Amino acid sequence: GKTSIELVKLKTLDKTTDIVSSLVPASVVILLLATFLLFLNLGLAFWLGQILGKTFYGFFVVAAFYIFTSIIVHFFLRKWIKRIVGNFLVKRALNK
Repeated sequence: GKTSIELVKLKTLDKTTDIVSSLVPASVVILLLATFLLFLNLGLAFWLGQILGKTFYGFFVVAAFYIFTSIIVHFFLRKWIKRIVGNFLVKRALNK
């Protein structure tokens, strides 16, 4: 009985460690990508603002692009993204 419980604990620890260890590097890449996109968007907003005559117009254009993109993702791609993330986690948990 005790051996079986210890075996389950060790298997759970192994699966959890595997999942977390694969998510940490991905999180670092996502953080770096998000920082890049932040500065890219700031530059784009200031550039568009300069073209449109007022700085805040550029920020409005960039914000409108993101709200439009968010609506598209919400209505058309949400299930697809959920399936991909779910499949990734299941594969990691089952070591396939």
